[in-house]
Amino acid sequence: MQKSVILLNMGGPNNLDEVKLFLTNMFNDRNIIAAPNPIRKMIAWMITRTRLSDAQATYAELGGKSPIIGHTERLVKALESKIDAKVVYAMRYTPPFSTQVLEQIKENDAIYAIPLYPHYSKTTTNSSFEDLYAEAKRLGIEDKIHTVAEYYKHPLYIDSIVARIAEALGDRDPSEYELVFSAHGLPQKIIDQGDSYQRHIRYTLHYARKALMLKGVNFHKTHLAYQSRLGPMEWIRPYLEDKLKTLTKKKVIIFPIAFTVDNSETEYELEIEYREIAEEMGFEEYIVAKAPNDHPKFVEALADIYLEMEREVECV
Repeated sequence: MQKSVILLNMGGPNNLDEVKLFLTNMFNDRNIIAAPNPIRKMIAWMITRTRLSDAQATYAELGGKSPIIGHTERLVKALESKIDAKVVYAMRYTPPFSTQVLEQIKENDAIYAIPLYPHYSKTTTNSSFEDLYAEAKRLGIEDKIHTVAEYYKHPLYIDSIVARIAEALGDRDPSEYELVFSAHGLPQKIIDQGDSYQRHIRYTLHYARKALMLKGVNFHKTHLAYQSRLGPMEWIRPYLEDKLKTLTKKKVIIFPIAFTVDNSETEYELEIEYREIAEEMGFEEYIVAKAPNDHPKFVEALADIYLEMEREVECV
């Protein structure tokens, strides 16, 4: 039986020429901007035009492309070495798109799609699933697709978080540091409409705190905050900048809790932009932990999720 695993993510530009494509596709997504199609296209055009120059400058500083590409490719190789299936990846807003990837594996007997966002949201998980199933239906292979919606409390995923935090901490005394779990924000109205993202983030925070405590890693305090706010509307709080202002210790470790793969929002927004803000606030140390990426514990988590999906399919 031929099987494939598709890792789904939002994507990022493979080069500076793709920045416009990335922004245009993202802001044309009805799961991101819930407006009638003509209005959404106009909004997407306006946002892309406004943000294009700054976005290109950001990616130029990161080497001319999104860090998500290399990290994802390494994760694919690591996972493929652990399971009995071909592993590929598909991005939502930049190549390789699901239409290209499904064409390559459409003859396989089963296709297991695992999103690289453990916390369900219509803006991420649902958006990728809608796109994947639309292409699968076009090819007549929708019955081959099997998905998992969330895995925010999977023990091995939690272990990968703890490992990355411990790696960032090194031999420092955790009681001298505050730990901030920074999640990508969402407009408050999306949460008010029933999106489970914030609830899943809070559960992950609970399990990570518990795992740290059991390992005897006790920070002065741990916190949750949200980054990447865009536009004038109210987003879920507290905002990361506001949270940093409240910390009594001037030594902080930031863990990007919403991301499993490092990208521009971790390697530029957190590492560079918020570092400057923290320095202006007088922080003595500002450390950004890596996302799980291809850490062995995260690779084990994905392998376990795949095996569980496979068992469920075989039982049907």
